[in-house]
Amino acid sequence: MAEQVEEPSVRPSDPWRGPKFLTTKHNGSHTWQVIAGSATLGLAVAAGAVLAAGPWDNGQRKAERALAAAADRTGGAHHGRTTPEGPRPAPSAPAVLPALTAAKAAQDPAGLRAALTPLVDAPGLGKKLAASVVDTATGEQLYGHGATTPMTPASTIKIATTTAALSVLGPDHRIATTAALSPDSRTLTLVGGGDPTLAKADLRAMAAEAADALREDGEDGEDPAGLVRLTYDVSRYTGPELHPISPNENIAPVTALMIDEGRLDGSDRGPADRTDDPAGDAARAFAEALEKAGVQVTGALREARAADEARTVATHRSAPLSALAERTLTNSDNDIAEALARQTAIAKGEKASFAGARRAVTNELKKLQLPVGGAHFADGSGLDRKDRVTPALLTALLARAADPDRPGLRPVLTGLPIAGFSGTLDGRYERDAAGTGLVRAKTGTLRGVNSLAGTVVDRQGRLLAFAFLASGSTSAAGAEPALDALATALAGV
Repeated sequence: MAEQVEEPSVRPSDPWRGPKFLTTKHNGSHTWQVIAGSATLGLAVAAGAVLAAGPWDNGQRKAERALAAAADRTGGAHHGRTTPEGPRPAPSAPAVLPALTAAKAAQDPAGLRAALTPLVDAPGLGKKLAASVVDTATGEQLYGHGATTPMTPASTIKIATTTAALSVLGPDHRIATTAALSPDSRTLTLVGGGDPTLAKADLRAMAAEAADALREDGEDGEDPAGLVRLTYDVSRYTGPELHPISPNENIAPVTALMIDEGRLDGSDRGPADRTDDPAGDAARAFAEALEKAGVQVTGALREARAADEARTVATHRSAPLSALAERTLTNSDNDIAEALARQTAIAKGEKASFAGARRAVTNELKKLQLPVGGAHFADGSGLDRKDRVTPALLTALLARAADPDRPGLRPVLTGLPIAGFSGTLDGRYERDAAGTGLVRAKTGTLRGVNSLAGTVVDRQGRLLAFAFLASGSTSAAGAEPALDALATALAGV
């Protein structure tokens, strides 16, 4: 039987689909009253929220920044008149909010304990709960309940996976898929770089590039486009392709070459039927694209490494790592999470396997001086029940991502689902819930395991990081409201 995992929303706001506009839901889970109900508190905590999201250069979601950059450049007193350097800026307006550096009152740990203690024993949370709450500005733990106890984290482990990848590779890193042509121009090899988001449209663009290169090589020959044999190279990854829970609709075979995460139903998130041969499917799609581009592919497709002297004739690069990390967290994307873990392994000089990724992620978190005692990263997605993290590690990761001196880690915060609005928290909070729009958190769900880890701005305007890990619950339907109540309580203390 497949593991029970969270089923991501089919309509989150993410960097791949643009902004989500609020509309009324007849079942009452969204109305514009959410905006009205959050406005007063939103103004009160705006300074802290801006610190959490970061400035334009560092904190804005990559999709929003790209959308703004793509818009017509206008501004200044004469919007239609541009200069070689761009439009003249408009005069500065007076500040609306007080300086973000203004001191805020410290959170009272006693008040926090009073608010959380009645909630940690909720029957829906099961047999065991471990928790940690820290002030991200100071790193001080304000509340702990078995905070150093290693627990099965489910998908909240993706916070560690994305942090390690961003730390090692940087937010602007892109994963390359290439086509390499042999010196005799007779063999073309599609080389997988580990981008699970590669699409057929990307392969068509690569095929057009490769066809142009072949035509240039054939200018003095009798065949302008030529006949080529096609091979595909998946050697960038090593070790088992199948996740321990596979075959499973929540994850495809982990390979360096695939299209659309191996999905067979046209979806881009959530459970789906998966191919058992993602690399072969990608190669066949590339062969078809080559034929349409005027290149005749001869012989049977086969797996083979590109020759050392082969030259690259086509390249596709993934979205920036910042966007991949956000998508991983917002949609709880298992395939991208495993890819990021392997990219981290490669960058750290480890084998791109489950074991290599475990060593790489662990060592990078140690380098960041995070409390990894008791942690075990059996995979990058959290689907493996052998995973272990402590609540203290999760809150330390979130605090590190909020550090103004580490802007490259900010996508860990901006990718967290927003309560009642996006990703795996889209349907978790009702319109009248106090945490709607205020709680940002990564969810985690396996059978008998439920977790929630993220951030919230309290009434003092301080950004708190929290992690609640529960095990032994009888149902997600009972555990999730109890976890949501804990997170919501933080917003009111």
